[in-house]
Amino acid sequence: MSEAKIIDGKQIAASVRADVAAEVARLQKEHGLKPGLAVVLVGEDPASKVYVANKAKQTVEVGMNSWEHRLPAETSEADVLAVVDKLNNDPACHGILVQLPLPKHINAEKVLNSINPDKDVDGFHPVNVGRLWVGERALVPCTPTGSVILAKSVLPSLSGLDAVVIGRSNIVGKPVAALLLRENCSVTIAHSRTKNIEDVVKRADLVVAAVGIPEMVKASWIKPGATIIDVGINRVPSENGKTKLVGDVAYEECAKVAGAITPVPGGVGPMTIACLLRNAAQAAAMIAGVKSAFA
Repeated sequence: MSEAKIIDGKQIAASVRADVAAEVARLQKEHGLKPGLAVVLVGEDPASKVYVANKAKQTVEVGMNSWEHRLPAETSEADVLAVVDKLNNDPACHGILVQLPLPKHINAEKVLNSINPDKDVDGFHPVNVGRLWVGERALVPCTPTGSVILAKSVLPSLSGLDAVVIGRSNIVGKPVAALLLRENCSVTIAHSRTKNIEDVVKRADLVVAAVGIPEMVKASWIKPGATIIDVGINRVPSENGKTKLVGDVAYEECAKVAGAITPVPGGVGPMTIACLLRNAAQAAAMIAGVKSAFA
């Protein structure tokens, strides 16, 4: 059997960013509207600082306004909420992202729920969760959106496919299931407690693995020719005392059975910021009451 097609997340993310840049240019030309994205970073988490810098760079590259609000780790919850409130009321700002994790003395749920749902580019606000499930226009979490775009890049249609999502988190598992239902898949959500999970996964035409267990999904679980979207990012020990990144799927063996598969790294990861920018452009159009290329 031939090796699976490798789904190149970097290439597809570049294509999404190009689409966003075109949409931003259109919104400016036709409506005098320049989308703006604000990021709030509290504390000195090194990974968060790198991620925020990448977001800011890519935001500017697609033609949007970019603002960063960097606050010391000891900033009070009230002061963080005040920054969010100011951004909620700023007409130039169309997207607000509060970088997680927040320091322990700040209630992350309270802060995220204080964001205007129309500016909630992470798609975590309960209003956006509800809009997604009832089929209204919503801002949808970035990783699930990217996962579905990757699946559609290799499959002519998702309609009628048997899809299994492994994982039930609010960030990936549940929203990706809702998106796949919108695409007319038959969706099963499996998780670490699912009985006979191997048999459940084996019937799937499309597998989205987002369970957070390194290389949990084995080749014996995969239906020949199935498409695998691996959302997992797990750091595991490697040679010489070093570590390496692996997904939730045993890549080498599953690639021999699947029809198409995302690598880790280089698969779903690059799609996240690209889809964040997509959400910011969509939010700007929705707030202005004009047509969006992405809604």
